Amino acid sequence: MALRLFRTKGKHTTSFIKALVVSTATLRDGTQSISAAKTFFSECYASTSVQSIGNDMVSNRQHHIRCFHSSQELLAKKINDEAVGFKSPKRKKYVKKESRTQPPVDTPYVPPKKNTNIMPDRTINIFEGMTISELAKRTGQSIPFIQDILVNVGEKVGSEFDLVSIDVAELVAMEVGVNVKRLHSNEGAALEPRPPVVTVMGHVDHGKTSLLDALRQTSVAAKEAGGITQHIGAFIVDMPSGASITFLDTPGHAAFSAMRARGAAVTDIVVLVVAADDGVMPQTLEAMSHAKAANVPIVVAINKCDKPAANPERVRIQLGSEGLPLEEMGGDVQVVEVSATTKIGLDKLEEALLLQAELMDLKARVDGSAQAYVVEARLDRGRGPLVTAIVKAGTLICGQHVVVGAEWGRIRAIRDTLGKVKDKALPSMPFEIEGLRGLPMAGDDIIVVESEGRARMLSEGRKKKLDQDRLKKIDEGRIEEIPDESEEDKPVRVEFPIIVKADVQGTVQAVTDALITLNSPQVYVNVVHVGAGTISQHDVDLAQACGACIVGFNIRSPPSSVTQSANRANVKIKLHRVIYHLLEDLGNLIVDKAPGTMETQVAGEAQILSIFELKGRSKAKGEDMKIAGCRVIDGCVNKVATMRLLRSGEVLFEGSCKSLKREKQDVDTVAKGNECGLAINECNDFQIGDIIQCLEKVNRKPKFISSESGAVRIEC
Repeated sequence: MALRLFRTKGKHTTSFIKALVVSTATLRDGTQSISAAKTFFSECYASTSVQSIGNDMVSNRQHHIRCFHSSQELLAKKINDEAVGFKSPKRKKYVKKESRTQPPVDTPYVPPKKNTNIMPDRTINIFEGMTISELAKRTGQSIPFIQDILVNVGEKVGSEFDLVSIDVAELVAMEVGVNVKRLHSNEGAALEPRPPVVTVMGHVDHGKTSLLDALRQTSVAAKEAGGITQHIGAFIVDMPSGASITFLDTPGHAAFSAMRARGAAVTDIVVLVVAADDGVMPQTLEAMSHAKAANVPIVVAINKCDKPAANPERVRIQLGSEGLPLEEMGGDVQVVEVSATTKIGLDKLEEALLLQAELMDLKARVDGSAQAYVVEARLDRGRGPLVTAIVKAGTLICGQHVVVGAEWGRIRAIRDTLGKVKDKALPSMPFEIEGLRGLPMAGDDIIVVESEGRARMLSEGRKKKLDQDRLKKIDEGRIEEIPDESEEDKPVRVEFPIIVKADVQGTVQAVTDALITLNSPQVYVNVVHVGAGTISQHDVDLAQACGACIVGFNIRSPPSSVTQSANRANVKIKLHRVIYHLLEDLGNLIVDKAPGTMETQVAGEAQILSIFELKGRSKAKGEDMKIAGCRVIDGCVNKVATMRLLRSGEVLFEGSCKSLKREKQDVDTVAKGNECGLAINECNDFQIGDIIQCLEKVNRKPKFISSESGAVRIEC
């Protein structure tokens, strides 16, 4: 190293090397060695400043010398530290960084985990006359933020103690992103007695509508399609005692569970109708659960007591075993035996209802804005959207601006159950209004607003909230599945798109819910569009675009132009008036559309009676083989099927058929009772008495199953 650094010649070189060796040998002496090395390098630097190179030529250039002072000090420090006991850090192994050109590692895809810590939608209570500070506290926002929203909706903002109306409070809550529940107070208002709202519930074909016909002296049941009720009917009956009772008739079929729940939510008393000759059925228990969930008292009416097979005592025992406290058992539930055909016990039923209403002391305010509940909604060809509702409190006046669910409008006319035009609707009075801009959903609340602008703002906000909830529900219901290529036998799930059109909005919901229950692992029922009214050209165009089937329930036949357009577009239109026939027809369509599952089954069995050996055959005809002489004892034997050899019930071999002959002729199939000669590929282990099974793969379709209660399902 000294020779490379200094590049010197002569005696200076020799002395420099000797001194460097001595200095290096004494490095272990610590600081003394370093001092000696410094002195030596200084002298060498001075002596080599001017040297004679070549023929007595003198150069005054100073050669650059690398200074190793710091390296020597560090080396000495390291030696001293190790002597004391400190360990110097080890050098880490150098790892070569991967280049960008290297291919990525094949790792399986892991879907991201869903965030389960998302806060659910909050619901706050709002009421008339809230202050800005109280609204800010309930929504969890600051007062300036609430004031900015109020300015955006057109309200004048003063102090934080200013009062806001219940409609403005709902607008602010929707802007913040929270749900609201309206609370109405009757403080300071005059309360007056009102008629009770009674809902008739029970199992299908137990005589609910017939009982109501006997009370109001009509024949509605005779006009129902299939003899069963498929809508909610609302009407007022003037009883012989002079009192008025509002009745709601609900369907009893399993598909109309949502209708029964809506009836129990708006009612004061539930009349549970049970047939004396049939007893407690599934929809009877469901009606009991709806009434208990709504905290509504029950009055039991045991119908059809005039029939020879009637057994009212058995019905009482069944109801008591289901936890219903009857009066005979020390409870508070009244039981009345009636007959709709002979009109026996109707006066006792009226007395029981009026007694229950008197105990409840039903009252409501008459003055002020009305609060109403939508029972049913339908689309009329001439009058537009029509809503059947019942007033809870207040008075609904013709000409007011209302918001019904996400729809709004101005009341153009109010009609009672007989079709007579009224100026106003009082509490517990069923009525029909027209004048809405769209068709609301059954079960929505009707609220009265002060102006058209406020009604439009509330409607737009609710529509936006409904769209957000719908998209959120779709996103939550989407299941991300990673396809597994190894599962080749996994059945494929096909989609069956359907467009539902019905006469009223409540029936649309009921039919849609019933069709969704027909989902199966092989067929997914996708309801792409629903609506109330007749089938239009728009429905046909939508069905053609998505390959859907149009289902019309209890509506008029579409115009001939729409029918011809559907035929040209190869769009199926199914029209029905009875829910049984609708579900059965669509269930069969779903079964036909299902791909099915391939299963192996035994098509026939043959018993070996004798064995024939063929030896000495030529190479062209193949090797030696054994032929089993068999008689078909069950089914038939097919040449293209797979053969299975059984001995004493155990499977010995399974393979394809090599040859099948009958009377020296090649055949494809041998039926039961005939004899044949059979050879199996690569199988010569035959014995007399063995069984040869003929296996075939069949496509097994799902089955449409309908229970006695009316519930349907697809079983795969």
